[in-house]
Amino acid sequence: QVQLQESGGGLVQAGGSLRLSCTVSGLTFSRNPMAWYRQLPGKQRDLVATITRVNTTIYGESVRGRFTISRDNDKNTFYLQMNSLKPEDTGVYYCATPETDGQLSFSSWGQGTQVTVSS
Repeated sequence: QVQLQESGGGLVQAGGSLRLSCTVSGLTFSRNPMAWYRQLPGKQRDLVATITRVNTTIYGESVRGRFTISRDNDKNTFYLQMNSLKPEDTGVYYCATPETDGQLSFSSWGQGTQVTVSS
């Protein structure tokens, strides 16, 4: 069973930075893609960024150039570095992985971590 443990959310002023972490167990970490999603207030959950097993990255338009997704296969952990944060980035951030090795969809989820950006 895949388990994801998130950390790193919090309160920050506009223009500041935060780094989210997600540690994964129950999956062959290095063989799978990873993703971050977020749910803004009153909105559906949307993709923020993904990283493949060969470190190809894709970003949502609203975060491109400000956020960076990365992974450390030795630690079974992946990250979301968030810079130049804006109040509209406020929401709950979730890490996600496939449920089984080789699955292409993200169906295992972390518990979510709140990110609040004050103006």
